[in-house]
Amino acid sequence: MKERNLFQYALITLKGIAMGAADVVPGVSGGTIAFISGIYEELITSINNVNLSLIATWKRDGFKALWAQLNGNFLVALFLGIFISLFSLAALVSWLLDNEPVLLWSFFFGLVVASILFVGKEIEQWRLATFLVLFMGAALAYFITTLPPSENSGGLPYLFLCGALAVCAMILPGISGAFILVLLGSYKTILDAVHELNIKVIVTVGLGAVFGLLSFAKLLKWMFGHYKNLTLAVLTGFILGSLPKIWPWKQVLETRTFGEKIIAVKEQNVSPFSYEGDHQLWFAIIFAMVGFSLILVLEKLASKK
Repeated sequence: MKERNLFQYALITLKGIAMGAADVVPGVSGGTIAFISGIYEELITSINNVNLSLIATWKRDGFKALWAQLNGNFLVALFLGIFISLFSLAALVSWLLDNEPVLLWSFFFGLVVASILFVGKEIEQWRLATFLVLFMGAALAYFITTLPPSENSGGLPYLFLCGALAVCAMILPGISGAFILVLLGSYKTILDAVHELNIKVIVTVGLGAVFGLLSFAKLLKWMFGHYKNLTLAVLTGFILGSLPKIWPWKQVLETRTFGEKIIAVKEQNVSPFSYEGDHQLWFAIIFAMVGFSLILVLEKLASKK
């Protein structure tokens, strides 16, 4: 467990708040925020430490050793930020999605473009295989964003699977967990369960999420340990492939109602000059530049540290 002071843990909580806000936006992943804020590998490693060996450590060396092996302070600070965001800042993001979508998407578009450069720069060796897996990652992410949503399904085994797949998407840069739930047709079921406090459904999805998180973290940890360059190339491709999904100017072709939310399930990207809200073009450019600059500032702060 890394030694940190209170201020450093407060920064981790702020990063968690940013991750939670990003996960609210369909098409933007909290995993992207984790990567560009420099905590992605530590997050994967910490989640990977949740295993049966913790019990042996507790019996042998006590709770303090267990907490250190778990990197508990980091996880608590991060997930505290995520939960704070989901119950507070998420409401603001949802309001912006409904009322100022072009400006919000412009900010995220600039942020994601800069993150592609940021993550891609971490790749140390560019070979044919690197370019190939980057292209495959981009193609897969783009293909996922173009899939039509499935019909709603409420079977408990299926909801367990949905929870596992959604949480895997959430920690993958470029792919939104909420969007995966829409594709799988379980978004409305889970949304209704949360509103109605349907404990059976909530627990089932939660167990699926825990299973998916723990198992997928092991795979990512192994990939970073053995094929770091290729893994970085795949993640860069995922982020690159998500760009069309978060293009700010869209024409909605089809919508569906999920609970109290109306979500565009079919849309096409259009030129900002043909968009009905083109009077926001300069503001959109400014917001995109702010998002892009934010990544550069984070990078400079990290390099100074």
